[in-house]
Amino acid sequence: MKELNEHIVCFLCAGYFIDATTITECLHTFCKSCIVKYLQTSKYCPMCNTKIHETQPLLNLKLDRVMQDIVYKLVPGLQHSEEKRIREFYQSRGLDRVTQPSGDDTVGGDPMGLPYSTFDHSRAHYFRYDEHVSLCLEKLSSSKDKSKAMLQQKYVRCSVRAQIRHLRRVLCHRLGLSLQHVQILFDNEPLPDHMTMKQLWLSRWFGKPAPLLLHYSIKDKRR
Repeated sequence: MKELNEHIVCFLCAGYFIDATTITECLHTFCKSCIVKYLQTSKYCPMCNTKIHETQPLLNLKLDRVMQDIVYKLVPGLQHSEEKRIREFYQSRGLDRVTQPSGDDTVGGDPMGLPYSTFDHSRAHYFRYDEHVSLCLEKLSSSKDKSKAMLQQKYVRCSVRAQIRHLRRVLCHRLGLSLQHVQILFDNEPLPDHMTMKQLWLSRWFGKPAPLLLHYSIKDKRR
């Protein structure tokens, strides 16, 4: 058994695999909850440092049912204790347990690392595991701008895939203004709605320290 331990023990928690999950890029295996939590702050394999995915590493994880069956057969009582723990978890919260469909081995749809449950993909946060960029939003000083509206928190961290239009909507929501009254600028130049944060960073801020400095202006509501 000692000779097999290194093959059935998770590198991250040093315990036996639970919901064994394998990285498809390098074939290293971990507990599902361990690797999902680890990849919230990294996109590299913790064992060999292979890049798993540029922006969404969870897409390249796959549940390893064969490995999990082997672990349960080799470690007496592990499956029973895990089933008991899961059952108590759901009972303590008054939830109905939902079993995962047998043909679905992907991990990306269950980012919390808990036993499979129903998930509303229409409300999913698809940018959660992207690379992020830090922004500083300063109000543009102008004699024409009579508005007193100003952000209380000017620092923002968002996905590199977010677009200027997303940023404008956030500003409008925080300032209580309509979309047509807010404009985002870089060096006094209005930025197009379709431009992404990655395009902006590479074309205007590459090589400079974070945060990327942007300005916003508020148009007169009477116009």
